[in-house]
Amino acid sequence: MSPASRKSIFRAAGAILVIFAWLGIAGIGGPAIGGLSSVQSNSQTAFLPQDAESVRAAQASAAFTDQQTLPAFLVFNSPAAATPDQLAAWNGFVGALPTLPLTTGTLADYLAPGPIVPVPSADGTSLLVVISLSEAANAADAEGKKPLGSIVTDIRAAADKVATGSGSVAHVTGPAGLAADLGEAFAGIDGILLLVALAAVLIILLLVYRAVVLPFVVLFNSICALALGGGLVYLLADADAITLNGQSQGILFILVVGAATDYGLLLVSRYREDLTRHALPRVALIRAWNACLEPILASGGTVIAGLLCLLFSSLNSNRSLGPVAAIGIAAALLAALTLLPALLLGGRWLFWPRVPKFIAEAENSTVSHGVWDKAAGFVGRNPRKIWIITAVALGLAFAAAPTLKASGTSATDVFVNPADSVAGQEVLGAHFSDGTGDPVLIITSEADSAAVVGAVGGVNGVVSVDIKADRPGGKPVVVNGLVEVEATLGSSDVAEQAVRDIRVAAHAIAPESLVGGTAAQQLDTTDTAQQDLFVIIPIVLLVVLLVLILLLRSLVAPLLLIFATVLSFGASLGVAALVFNHLFDFPGSDPAVPLFAFVFLVALGVDYSIFLMSRAREEVLKSGPTTGVLDALRVTGGVITSAGVVLAATFAALAVIPLLFLVQIAFIVAFGVLLDTLVVRTLLVPALALDLGKKTWWPSAISRS
Repeated sequence: MSPASRKSIFRAAGAILVIFAWLGIAGIGGPAIGGLSSVQSNSQTAFLPQDAESVRAAQASAAFTDQQTLPAFLVFNSPAAATPDQLAAWNGFVGALPTLPLTTGTLADYLAPGPIVPVPSADGTSLLVVISLSEAANAADAEGKKPLGSIVTDIRAAADKVATGSGSVAHVTGPAGLAADLGEAFAGIDGILLLVALAAVLIILLLVYRAVVLPFVVLFNSICALALGGGLVYLLADADAITLNGQSQGILFILVVGAATDYGLLLVSRYREDLTRHALPRVALIRAWNACLEPILASGGTVIAGLLCLLFSSLNSNRSLGPVAAIGIAAALLAALTLLPALLLGGRWLFWPRVPKFIAEAENSTVSHGVWDKAAGFVGRNPRKIWIITAVALGLAFAAAPTLKASGTSATDVFVNPADSVAGQEVLGAHFSDGTGDPVLIITSEADSAAVVGAVGGVNGVVSVDIKADRPGGKPVVVNGLVEVEATLGSSDVAEQAVRDIRVAAHAIAPESLVGGTAAQQLDTTDTAQQDLFVIIPIVLLVVLLVLILLLRSLVAPLLLIFATVLSFGASLGVAALVFNHLFDFPGSDPAVPLFAFVFLVALGVDYSIFLMSRAREEVLKSGPTTGVLDALRVTGGVITSAGVVLAATFAALAVIPLLFLVQIAFIVAFGVLLDTLVVRTLLVPALALDLGKKTWWPSAISRS
């Protein structure tokens, strides 16, 4: 057997081993993806830093109760004053609540000790029932499932039946109702989100390649990458090494599928190009792999570095997303550089029916790049005018960015679609105090309690203040010299300022007092997220700049790319602000929205400039600073645009999860990626590089040649 034959056999055997190894990874990691929801933690206190006042208050409050409870607010409401028959029906249902049959057992199995006392509204139209669910209702079983969602669903179904029969309506809201609706919204992550994202990618790949087999090869590579990334995240979350929540899981899916497909598009594009230059497919694949290795590694490294900057966040939810997403990108990198090349060794037939044929070198140089030849000619004719006009247009859009209302939203504003808990909260606010059943908690000393009650009672927005007693009208509960004061707020609209004022009032009397509760947790989350913006953004820019300097061996080109990417991000945020405020009429945004959008758009947006400028550096060495940049634009235009469309489509798939945060992230990132791909990378970056000429590559040797 000849040496060439032996090499071919070894090469084929190696490719088969790589493919089987990835099949094993997919077989193990695939089922783990389905179990990711069982290792999620969506508790707001788990996201806050341990030194946050609301977290310390929650820890201190635990001493005042035998077990932690989760209240569900059942609200019956009639259009007019409730009739005797309606009241009888409502009260009869309340009396029978402990025996209410559930999917598993009865409600009594999940109730905390204590009576269930119905509270009529002052106007006589409504009845409020606080159902205190025990820890068992929100505790995961052996399969990682929580019964809370089914408990709330069963209560709603039974209450609706009674309400309909009596000519009224019923809703279940409060912390338990909101948590159940949130869980239902996140339930689509394992199924519909992934299916929509994969379907969108497949359609785009079919349109790009116009081939029968190749789109499925690239998609299979992305699915295997997801299996590896999802499997590793599951193991780490199950071991409590990282914290996973619903939004991180959704973003993980999108990032892995989008990034793996993008890297696949780049490699396949270069492979197709080299198949026209080399008769042997294995030679073309080796050349393509070597040419793509540096830009793919630089791209993936930039994204990973940018995502890991989230570790500097004070919010655990933000901090945990960094390693979760970085693991996903690393899995996409590994699959693109190992599995996909092994699959592409199949040869030219993968491209059928548009099979690339070997073309002599003289003929290859005249290959047309269609619309990208025209784009390069357009940019090359007057680069200075193009980059100035483009920069001004982006700057005008950037000017609207400060109008984005990112100071936080209420708990009921997180849902995009109608939710029963939101409807119930509206009834609660109209006929009771919004804070009924979910008060602001103040932990203070027994000696200062009377003064604290008096001071807090004078705060605007507080409708009642009471010290927690052992029974209605009984003695205050005292634990280690401390008491728990409960302040009920009249309206959720003033909750943020009311909590701030309560803290000022309580701390003025007893500086060691702790103010907590749901409203305080939301306030601490908002404040911490806003602080993260000023910490993380400069770090991300510095890290990305250093990666670009190492890749391009230049100082000017990286600064040029950072300028273009930040301008693109600002323009995207400005357009989003206009759309959210005036078209969709959103109530506001979570403070983490601009932070996540910045990290994704800077880390991912610079990818396409890396693909362009790394190829430009290669071509400039051959043809000079003008022809080289234009040639790079011609040959990379198609693949980078395809990659941008893929990534925009995958992020847009996040909008199928009906949560305001994910819908807003979906719009900003999808729009920003398209803007970066079609405008910044096509017009602004190459025009700037052409206008600067060889100075673009200063201080490398290219700038002096």
